[in-house]
Amino acid sequence: MTDEDSKLISDEAETTEASDAAIDDPGQDATEDAVLEDGAIEDGDAGDDDSSGGESKDFMDSETDADDAPAMDWYILKVAFNREDSIADALRKRIKMEGMEEFFGDVVVPTEDVATFTRDGKRRITKRKLLPGYIMARMIINDDTWFLVRETGGISDFTGSAGKPMPMDPADIERFVNRPEVDDDDEPAPIKTAIPFKVGDRVRVKEGNFENQEGDVDTVDEANGRITVIINIFGRSVPMELDHWQVEPL
Repeated sequence: MTDEDSKLISDEAETTEASDAAIDDPGQDATEDAVLEDGAIEDGDAGDDDSSGGESKDFMDSETDADDAPAMDWYILKVAFNREDSIADALRKRIKMEGMEEFFGDVVVPTEDVATFTRDGKRRITKRKLLPGYIMARMIINDDTWFLVRETGGISDFTGSAGKPMPMDPADIERFVNRPEVDDDDEPAPIKTAIPFKVGDRVRVKEGNFENQEGDVDTVDEANGRITVIINIFGRSVPMELDHWQVEPL
């Protein structure tokens, strides 16, 4: 073999090795591309997971919003004297007529059961208004409910400060709303004696719902042993009918 033939064979071998290397490189590039594509798919899956997590959070937020919906509270409404029952009925009818039952609970005229004796000595149970000139409503305050209440005939306003309705204190709810009824088997009322008060006397309530409240005697009912005392409640003068033994002079 001549030198020229040897050189030719050597050149062909180098050419063959270069071709093989060129063939190997595209395969490696394709593998790297596949890895990159797999990584992109994984990244895409991760993005989907984030999206799902976001939807779950929104759902939880909506549930929290539902849980934070305003609850009903008891409110005191100023109404015309001696019309408490009819005004309460009118308010109930308007609530039903406007289809707003979901925003209202009970509407009550606070009363207490009182045991009295007739002139012939018979005992009877009668209803006595605890707060003449007021009724109480359990409700959610919003523009619509506020307007409905204020537009009901005989209702002048909510009790509160700066024109803002104030919910009742829990102690007042127990005092005026959640009251037990008097049964005929309960202890009889004390025997009434001569009334030691006259109109204009300053007195203090010594027992009952208005204990320690002060006021002036407005009327004296000797036949039934009762007196009417003007007491200031919720910033308003209210006539309260009491048994004479429930008060003491100042």
